[in-house]
Amino acid sequence: MTKLAIIGLVTTAVAVPALLFYTIWESSEYATFELAYKQQHETVTVVGTLDLSEPITFDSETSLLRFTAIDKDGERSKVLYNQPKPTDFERSEEITMTGHASDSLFIATEILMKCPSKYANSEGPVSTASL
Repeated sequence: MTKLAIIGLVTTAVAVPALLFYTIWESSEYATFELAYKQQHETVTVVGTLDLSEPITFDSETSLLRFTAIDKDGERSKVLYNQPKPTDFERSEEITMTGHASDSLFIATEILMKCPSKYANSEGPVSTASL
């Protein structure tokens, strides 16, 4: 085997795992609205909560849901979601929105919700010791 072939194999053996590690590391991070607006038109995932002080509107004819969300840094953004409104949307504890920023809106293509546990009461979770 020539020196050039060995160098090529070593370079490939180092570059492929490094690229794979970088891709996995980048995709596991959640963005903020600030980062989403800096990377306009790139798909990002933002975790936040619903701003219940702002109106939530849903047009059943166009399936367009409009609401305001607050990310983990406290940044607010108007959000458009062109799908049917999820059940118990207003009761969600946390929403994970995948989409992209455009001008002054975040356009969500997917929404996942963390809803309150049906096993928790006002004092906290139900103890299994009392069952």
